[in-house]
Amino acid sequence: MGVLRVTDPDQKQQIQQLEARLEAVRKTQAPKPRADEHYSQANMAWRMVIEMVSGLGIGFGIGYGLDRLFGTIPIFLVIFTLLGLAAGIKTMIRTSKEIQEQILADEAEKNERV
Repeated sequence: MGVLRVTDPDQKQQIQQLEARLEAVRKTQAPKPRADEHYSQANMAWRMVIEMVSGLGIGFGIGYGLDRLFGTIPIFLVIFTLLGLAAGIKTMIRTSKEIQEQILADEAEKNERV
């Protein structure tokens, strides 16, 4: 096929408008940059660290408070710190499952578009 030569000014304007619309559609369907994914992974990592530390801190606080209240040796401190650790780990596992489900959903959505 040869090159189409347009001499009518109205046709040239229509072609330019069509090309502009095509370019706009291409920009909306272009893959998004992956930079924001890095930040979301960092946010999730910090979220998991904060969940673990807060579980330990809350358990420590409750145990220390009970030991002070009852005047006991630090038995409640040890018990509630371990319970706080367990709660922090459980919360981290739940968060990791949420992340995994989100990644799988994003991949499925990506495959549906292709």
